[in-house]
Formats: sequence, structure tokens, C-alpha cells
Amino acid sequence: MSTQKVILSVNALSKNYELGSAFSRGKEVVHAVENINLEIVEGETLGIVGESGCGKSTLGRMIVRLEEPTAGEIIFEGEDLAKLSNKNLRSMRKRLQMIFQDPYASLNPRRQIGKIVEEPLRVHGVDKAEREKIAKDLLRRVGLDLEAYEKYPHEFSGGQRQRVVIARALALSPRLVVADEPVSALDVSIQAQVLNLFKDLQKEFNLTYIFIAHDLGVVRHVSDRIAVMYLGKLVELAPADDLYESPAHPYTKALLSANPRMNSDDKTERIILKGDIPNPINRPSGCVFHPRCPKMQDLCKSESPALIQIGDRQVACHFPEN
Repeated sequence: MSTQKVILSVNALSKNYELGSAFSRGKEVVHAVENINLEIVEGETLGIVGESGCGKSTLGRMIVRLEEPTAGEIIFEGEDLAKLSNKNLRSMRKRLQMIFQDPYASLNPRRQIGKIVEEPLRVHGVDKAEREKIAKDLLRRVGLDLEAYEKYPHEFSGGQRQRVVIARALALSPRLVVADEPVSALDVSIQAQVLNLFKDLQKEFNLTYIFIAHDLGVVRHVSDRIAVMYLGKLVELAPADDLYESPAHPYTKALLSANPRMNSDDKTERIILKGDIPNPINRPSGCVFHPRCPKMQDLCKSESPALIQIGDRQVACHFPEN
């Protein structure tokens, strides 16, 4: 990590949502993301995993400034995105793109595929002939034939539509792509094809990815490192193979134990977490995971663990496995 260029640095990034109604006294605060610190180096893929509601999608949306952070810094190639004006942010978006979960909702059904892929280029002032040339080349690179250029979204399958979304995201030659559950809406038979496409395009265009998913098998397939989130907090960050082979945080261990196994000889014990994820408005004191943790001790109820370095990983736990 030390010899590679850091392309993105997230420092103490937090997002709170204030809730209120005519029937409540004052405002309640949802702590969606709290005090996240990350560094991502050029050319790597960082996977982000966790249960629904853990804040992983909110984190991704903040990084591309689709959500405004409550506090913290988003340093992308030397500039703090959190402080940029809308005008300057528009220019920065050439280098920073996002791919969403649902390809059906991501494409305008009334526009031809070619025009959809060309749209970012048009917005940024690229002339018509060059737009068409770039769009057709990108459609070819994502595995679609040139006939796709004149067609409409309804003429394509889910996997093909996601390929169009990927082509559009690459139109401005971005440096960083945030992919939020990009294959979860696709048939399982198609997911592997799209994941392999992501990897091929990363090599071809020297892309850096943030890959958000709930499927641990998907994340392992594409990621160099994996960040595990729970209730808005980062609880473990490790190289992908290390995290799968020897998880240090009890929550990570429980997640992995629930992952379906291809090897029938794998006798890893299934860990059933008790209870549900706590309410993000009224979070537990101390370690936010302690009400569900099988290793919980008195210290966990009173003190929130810091994210500490253990070898090549970081873990926020008073009693880590490693």
C-alpha cells in the first residue's frame, strides 16, 4: 500500500439524518454513517459489505456527492469533494462515476441506447461526431454489437442493460467508479459474466473500484480488500483472502459463516446472531455490536472500540480473533 498512489482518502466521514413530525418532541437523529476512515489506492477494488441498513450505500453516495456529508473529508486526487461548489463538482464528475443496482431504472426508456451512452459526453461539450465514435466503441468493449446503438432499453435483457449502464459510466474516462450492488438485480447465470466484465475493463482502463454488495461471494470474486460495516461503522478492513480465511471481528465471522459453501467438506460452524440490528436512532452504548455479539463482555457495553491495526488488517473490537 505504501508504494502505491492513494487516489481517494475518506477522513472522519459521517452522515446523519434528522427526523421529526408533528407528533414528536424535537428531532430524532439517524446516524447512518459514523466516522469512516478509508484509503483507496490506484487500480485496486475495495469491496464494502454488511447487512441491509448498515450504511454502505450511503457511504458510496457520499463519496460521489449524491449525498451531502454531515462531517468529514473526501479527498479525491488531492481535492476535498465535500468542499467543492456545484460548478467545480460538475467538472470533477468526469473522473468519478457511479453505477447503480437496477439497470431497468437507470436508463431512459424513451431514448436510444447510443444517445444514452453519449449523454455525459454531450453535457461536457464533446461534439456529435466524437460522441458517436466513443459511444460505439464503448458498446463494443462491454460486449454489445453495433446494432445496439439504434435500439431502446426495452429490447435488452437485464444483463445487457447493465452493460449499457457500464458503458455510459465509462464515457468520460473516469478514474474511480463506485458500483452499488451492480449485479444483485441480475440472474445468477448472468452475474459472473458481468463481474468478469468489470475485471476486464479495470485492466483495460486502469480503473479503481469501490464495489458495494451484500453477497460475500460476489465481493470476494472482485475485491483486493474488503471493508465490513455494521450500523454505520467500519468494523473490519482486510485483504480479501485474509478476511475470508481468518476473520478477526465476531460480526465478520458470523457473516462468513452464513455464506453458502460450495465445498461439502467445509465443516465451519454456522453462527446465528441473536436479535435484530439495533435502531440507528437509539444505538447501543459502547460497541454497537455488543447486544448480538457471542463474545460480549462488560467492557463492550461501556467503551466503543477504536479501529486498530493488526498486521495487514484493521479491526474495531476489544477482543479480536487474531
